[in-house]
Amino acid sequence: MAERILSTESRAVRRYTTCGELRRQHIGRTVTLKGWVHRRRDHGRLIFLDLRDRYGITQVVANPAHSSAAHEVAEHVRAEYVLAVTGQVVARPEGTVNPALSTGEIEVLADQIEIINPAKTPPFPIAEETDVDESLRLEYRYLDLRRARLQRNLLLRHQVVRFIRQYLEERDFVEVETPMLIKSTPEGARDYVVPSRIFPGHFYALPQSPQQLKQLLMVAGFDRYYQIARCMRDEDLRADRQPEFTQIDLEMSFVDVEDVLELIEGLYTEMFERFASKPLQAKPFPRLTYEEAMRRYGSDKPDLRFGLEIRDVSSVFHDTSFGVFRSVLAQGGVIRGFAVPGFSDATRSQLDQLTEIARSFGAKGLVWLALQQDSGHLTARSPIAKFLSEDEIAALAQRLQAGPGDLVLLVADAEDTAATILGRLRLHVGRERKLIDESVHAFCWVIDPPLFEWNEEEQRWEAMHHPFTSPRDEDLPLLDSDPSKVRAKAYDLVADGFELGTGSIRIHRREVQNKIFNIMGYDDNEIERRFGHLLRAFEYGAPPHGGMAPGLDRTIMILAGESSLREVIAFPKNQRAQDLMLGAPSPLDERQLRELHLRVVYPEDEATNALA
Repeated sequence: MAERILSTESRAVRRYTTCGELRRQHIGRTVTLKGWVHRRRDHGRLIFLDLRDRYGITQVVANPAHSSAAHEVAEHVRAEYVLAVTGQVVARPEGTVNPALSTGEIEVLADQIEIINPAKTPPFPIAEETDVDESLRLEYRYLDLRRARLQRNLLLRHQVVRFIRQYLEERDFVEVETPMLIKSTPEGARDYVVPSRIFPGHFYALPQSPQQLKQLLMVAGFDRYYQIARCMRDEDLRADRQPEFTQIDLEMSFVDVEDVLELIEGLYTEMFERFASKPLQAKPFPRLTYEEAMRRYGSDKPDLRFGLEIRDVSSVFHDTSFGVFRSVLAQGGVIRGFAVPGFSDATRSQLDQLTEIARSFGAKGLVWLALQQDSGHLTARSPIAKFLSEDEIAALAQRLQAGPGDLVLLVADAEDTAATILGRLRLHVGRERKLIDESVHAFCWVIDPPLFEWNEEEQRWEAMHHPFTSPRDEDLPLLDSDPSKVRAKAYDLVADGFELGTGSIRIHRREVQNKIFNIMGYDDNEIERRFGHLLRAFEYGAPPHGGMAPGLDRTIMILAGESSLREVIAFPKNQRAQDLMLGAPSPLDERQLRELHLRVVYPEDEATNALA
């Protein structure tokens, strides 16, 4: 009878041996393996089968001199067939050991091979990590998931989630599941909605986050909550965004900002030191105020793995003869820029391309100066060189910490506009010039963002994060006089230029929450209709509380070294929010629509084949 091997890595009870556990110490034993044919090699007299499961690969040898029946079956086997193989574990012949495999010192000499299930030829190779069109991969995702790369990513995800649970539970957190069918509220992105059959014309919303529910858990006395929470948002997609995603959702009572930052920083430090292949650039994580991040890096999620720090050079040109700079400064604008080391030899076509890229980011233009040494003097090659004095060039270089051989890039515009343009240009240049240090992970905190931002289209204030975020105590008087200057008790965790998560200390007093809603333009009736459940809860002894919700998908994406969330999610949507494997979204038949009291009205000039 075949012997079941219990590996040191697993204590699962199986009636067979996995393809990753056999070692030299098992030589002489008879085992049964079950898995997929990774590769088949026919050497005439001998047929070699690499049998694969998620634990590894074991080489199987079908030798007609040992078992003609097993060899005959092996002649009919092809890639991705599902097999059961029983045989003896033997040492590989001298010179054939494969050090790339954990099982590479042994092979299984087949006594019996059973084809459990044959397989069609896959639409793309499983055994090789070749480039495959993503649409094809998503259509056959169950095959894509057999490939080593995605298996590694999903196993990493499993291990990280297990670590997170253990880390939080050791710190008194309780996992609580919250409902998937909730009430639609106006904060955040568009909701995915679910029609109610029982209540015609009424709808549930799928949660964008458990935000209000976890606050209500704080009111209920569960002082430390967490959940690996599924969330949905109906928003335009990109590489680091999906319509459904997972948060490491947590909330704590009787805490301030420092308590939350300390917990999350500890979690991510230990997580990355355990699972990442690259070290952390800095510990503890640097902290930047929102204002500082925008001023120095032009982004509220700055990538700190390279320099190109943005600086204000407006004072250098206070008496300039260059009309564009003079006009912008007269209108209250700024002149900002950064220096690119060793790029003064940029060609005219490269500089024209940079200018066009800056324009695509919203710039009216881009000023460049290639700094050079001339007879002991610092000069500049630039279309505006004739308008600049030696003193201005010298002062500009000093302010940007630049010298001969460097390229200076400047934008003159309104303060916020200049910051955003230069932030995006900084990232572009950093990538193109390969200035980003890919050997480390760089974390930082961005704290104290504005509580509100002005919605120009609707002519009203709206919450920069969400309307339940608490203002800083010292800024409370500004709610009545100047909402634009109110800072939030909020914080973002940033890694390698990605926002991993946003959190805040929440409002826990009804009168403050009412005031925030009023500033955002909601009248008392609308406040009661949309948020009455939360505000009533605040009247029954709500503790001060705060929390955070780092994105699990982005966390795994960075740990795995991937550039897209789709590579770390088992069954993702494509960039049009379609599931190509299941064919979703799909139309409902008339019977279902009638049950839900719905009628589909298509946009003009759009056929019923809306997904074509």
